[in-house]
Amino acid sequence: MTLEARVEAALSEVRPFLERDGGGIELVRIEEPRAFVRLLGACHGCSVNQTTLKLGVENSIRSHAPEIHEVIALEHGA
Repeated sequence: MTLEARVEAALSEVRPFLERDGGGIELVRIEEPRAFVRLLGACHGCSVNQTTLKLGVENSIRSHAPEIHEVIALEHGA
């Protein structure tokens, strides 16, 4: 399985939790050892989005793709 596919699989695990709260996430690009994502909906700009990113998304991605060391949230248009 490709690195991108493994990162997408990790995002598929956390996406239902984000969607339940009116949010979402999309993979923008991978530049090893970083994955760049965009938080959507209620997650974009919310006060806990960095906590969500670090605790939920980053942990899930690392479990699927240990070569990714950091997940960076991009703003819309970036």
